Amino acid sequence: MPELTTIGFDADDTLWHHEKYFVATKEQFVTLLSDHADASRVGQQLHDTEIANVLHYGFGVKSFTLSMVETAIAVTSGKVPAPVIASILELGRAMLVHPVDPFPGVRETLEALQPHYKLLVVTRGDLFDQERKLAASGLLGYFDEIEIVSDKTRLVYDRIFTRHGNGPGRAMMIGNSMRADVVPAIEAGAYGVHIPSEHVWSMDLDDDPRDAARFKRLESISAVVPLVTEIG
Repeated sequence: MPELTTIGFDADDTLWHHEKYFVATKEQFVTLLSDHADASRVGQQLHDTEIANVLHYGFGVKSFTLSMVETAIAVTSGKVPAPVIASILELGRAMLVHPVDPFPGVRETLEALQPHYKLLVVTRGDLFDQERKLAASGLLGYFDEIEIVSDKTRLVYDRIFTRHGNGPGRAMMIGNSMRADVVPAIEAGAYGVHIPSEHVWSMDLDDDPRDAARFKRLESISAVVPLVTEIG
């Protein structure tokens, strides 16, 4: 019996671009408030507000939009003009309709793996937005199950890989986030594969996991099939 039976994929910045839209929107947001506050202050305030609001609103564009509004109120001492608030809401709406284009090699990788493994998407964020992106990606047909979760932890991976596979010991999780995709998956007993992305949010950073035997780092998703073949 093969060692691996189940392979989970993160969605954002693993299957398609995502964080770059946050980076671009943050730049627009700072420019929008340039008449009201210093750019460095706005950027730091937004970062701190984002981190704090994850506990209240979770991950995703809607949480980020609320954080922009809250930041605008804070840096203007409550005097932010209504047209600026309207512009912030428009920035948030634009993020909810951005293009979803899979990275090079994604489709070919999924086609090669699908006949031999149970393939999952394990992603966090807003349910409506994640479902939209999955549908727009054209990749839904490759996956056996979709799990959209509020956060990714050791217990979450244990539950998912037990429910949809043969347990975490025979599973692999692939993603760009050390904190969300790799470290907790390895803690659950799975393989954790890190594929670095161009843009990484601070909350996705973490040290390399201690279990080096189950930790792999690849340059691109095209290297997944050779790795899986090697593991067996």
